[in-house]
Amino acid sequence: MPVAAAEPPATTAVAPDAAFVRQVNAFLDGWHDDAAHTRPAYFDKIAPQGVYIGTDKSEIWTRDQFKAWARPFWERKKAWAFTAQQRNVYYSPDRRYVWFDEQLSTQMGTCQASGVLRNTGDGFLVEHYQLSLAVPNALNAGFAKAIAEYESKAAR
Repeated sequence: MPVAAAEPPATTAVAPDAAFVRQVNAFLDGWHDDAAHTRPAYFDKIAPQGVYIGTDKSEIWTRDQFKAWARPFWERKKAWAFTAQQRNVYYSPDRRYVWFDEQLSTQMGTCQASGVLRNTGDGFLVEHYQLSLAVPNALNAGFAKAIAEYESKAAR
């Protein structure tokens, strides 16, 4: 016989609070807009110990490493433009931590990303962000083969 839980487990989304979710969405949309317009605030919104994982397997950076990597984009005033097509937001009962997943329109086509935000009380900081290409399953075999060939040539 099924048993109804009084409260959702901590690892699932708590009952939606529309105002809080709007704050999270505004923060993330603004963060993406900061990159599109190469505003320094983009990096200020990443926690000092925050991690950004890009689409290449070599792209695992701390905030400051990521900032150094991105410097040429900021200097030429042209970086990346990500616009959320869809986003799911979840958060801890005390709203201190937020985790999300999103599908994005990008210059690379549709990408997917997930991340963790920390609510400081004065706003959010990105603690972890991972970007990936959204590869249709029907194309995976071809991509896997191309990647394997590329990596075998690079290893030589």
